[in-house]
Amino acid sequence: MIGRLSGILVEKNPPQILLDVQGVGYEIDVPMSTFYNLPATGERVVLFTHLVVREDAHLVFGFGSEPERRAFRQLVRISGVGARTALSVLSGLSVAELAQAVTMQDTGRLIKVPGIGKKTAERLLLELKDKLGVDLGTAVGVHRAAPVMSDVLNALLSLGYSDREAVAAVKQLPEDLAIGDAIRQALKLLAKV
Repeated sequence: MIGRLSGILVEKNPPQILLDVQGVGYEIDVPMSTFYNLPATGERVVLFTHLVVREDAHLVFGFGSEPERRAFRQLVRISGVGARTALSVLSGLSVAELAQAVTMQDTGRLIKVPGIGKKTAERLLLELKDKLGVDLGTAVGVHRAAPVMSDVLNALLSLGYSDREAVAAVKQLPEDLAIGDAIRQALKLLAKV
């Protein structure tokens, strides 16, 4: 298994890059979150990698951080989710956002990712619940009654608030609120900003 590659960035063609590692050029697929953080061509890059061996190809996927690679590996373990779908999820959501969506069982955020429908989103949330949500969800700091807070989050997002604003407002809400009260309080909090 190829776990890490370090070399000179030769080409950037989203979502693929070409990395020269001591004269050997590796074509590596990366999520857009990693792609946007790459230096200019000609610079040195270190990537955590995951190798997929298929009958017709050996594919290398690269990640800028270990949590990103760990999330990718959790995603590809899910039945029906291939490497391309996992890459798409990590291109559309950061690891923290994915963990938060899993913790809050929020299908709305996953459906926004191209190629992810409602059924796939529900399956991802179900399969990742005990894996990604627990590990990374606690790091995000979301400990709420999932259905109510998820509905509040979706309501704020549909009103045009950014993910960051909506999550910050939901974190400040008491846990025992009814959905209507929670939305009103969240809007009050956002109006003060």
